[in-house]
Amino acid sequence: MGRVALFTVVVASVLAGCRGREDAASGPAPEASASSRHVRFVDMPPEGDVGDAVRRELSRAAGERRRVVVYVGAVWCEPCQRFHQAAVRGDLDATFPDLTLLEFDLDRDLERLRVAGYTSKYIPLFALPATNGSASGKQTEGGIKGEGAVAYMAPRLKALLGQ
Repeated sequence: MGRVALFTVVVASVLAGCRGREDAASGPAPEASASSRHVRFVDMPPEGDVGDAVRRELSRAAGERRRVVVYVGAVWCEPCQRFHQAAVRGDLDATFPDLTLLEFDLDRDLERLRVAGYTSKYIPLFALPATNGSASGKQTEGGIKGEGAVAYMAPRLKALLGQ
């Protein structure tokens, strides 16, 4: 009897939680809450047209009042990893509270990125997308190794965003 009661409570809780999400999704878009004011990474799909994928994310971000930057890094790139880890830890939230980084991997996505105009000599690459999803030509690239990597890149990204 105890298991049946526990099962009933769990099912009721799950259903109530799902209903709450549906109700929230059908209503008007809420203002950005304090908990949503942080750097957000979107791991981009490993196939398909980069421009189309970026355009979809631009549309989503506009509804959330977030700025979008295409970010190209690599697992072997120390400055890329340092920047990514700092953002995940929340170290950059105060500086970039409404930033969404569309994350691509250089090794996996190089050809697709070239087609969309996202090219650079160095990584990490931070590039502003045009409204059609292709590269706008406004970008900053490269970093330095070591403890100063994030301190080197953050002001350059801030300047790119016009802050």
